[in-house]
Amino acid sequence: MKNNYSETVILKLGGSLIVPNGGLDVPYITKLYKFIKKQVKENNRRFFIFPGGGKLSRHYINAGVDITGHGLKGDDLDWLAIHVTRLNAHLFRTIFRDLAHPKIIDNYDFIEKTSSPIIVASGWKPGWSTDYNSVVLANDYQIKTIIKMSNTDYIYDKDPKKYPNAKKIEKMHWNKLQELVGTKWEPGKSTPFDPIATKLASDSKLRVLFLHGQDLNSLEKAIEGKKFRGTIIE
Repeated sequence: MKNNYSETVILKLGGSLIVPNGGLDVPYITKLYKFIKKQVKENNRRFFIFPGGGKLSRHYINAGVDITGHGLKGDDLDWLAIHVTRLNAHLFRTIFRDLAHPKIIDNYDFIEKTSSPIIVASGWKPGWSTDYNSVVLANDYQIKTIIKMSNTDYIYDKDPKKYPNAKKIEKMHWNKLQELVGTKWEPGKSTPFDPIATKLASDSKLRVLFLHGQDLNSLEKAIEGKKFRGTIIE
C-alpha cells in the first residue's frame, strides 16, 4: 500500500518503561504520547509501536510460581507475558485513537497493510517475543531500522546493575550481541534484544538503535539519523 509519509519508524518500547514498578508511569507515557503526535503532525512520520511486557510480565510469572509452589510450563509463561503486551498495546491504541489503526496487530501469519499514521502491535504466540515480532514486521514492510527503547542508555558488556565496571558499547555487530544474549529464548527474561530476534535481525541485515526510552532527545536524534546517546547494532 502506497503512502505519502516522509518516513516509517518502528519503536520497540520496553514494558519496564510503561510499568516500571507495578504501576503505569503516566508522566512518561504522556511525554511520549505528545512526542509521537508531534512527529506525525509536524514531520509527517508514521509509527509502528510495539509495547513489551517488561517487569509486569515477570511479576505475573513470579506470582504464578509463588502461588503454585513450582515452575510454570513454557506456554503458560509465554501466555502471561503475551497478555501483558496486549494490555499495554490496547492502552497505546486507545490514547492514539484519533490517529491509530483501529485493530492491534496480534497475528503475524498475515500482517494487514494499513495507511494509518500509527499502528500498535502486541505479542502473538508462545515462542515469539515482541522483539521478534518487530523484526518480522520490519521485514514484511521492508523497513531496515528498529529503535529499541529500553530502561538503560547503552548495551553493556555485562549487566551494569550487577557490575559497576561494566563497559558501554556504542557500536556492535550482531554476532557480538548473539554471544552476549545467547541463543535460547526464555519468557520474561531481560536481555537487550531477544536471542531469537537477534538471529533473525542479523540474517535480515537490519539495524537496531538501542537507547534509553526516557531520553526523548536521543530518540529524536535517532529518528533523524543524527548521532545519539545509545548503541547501534548492525
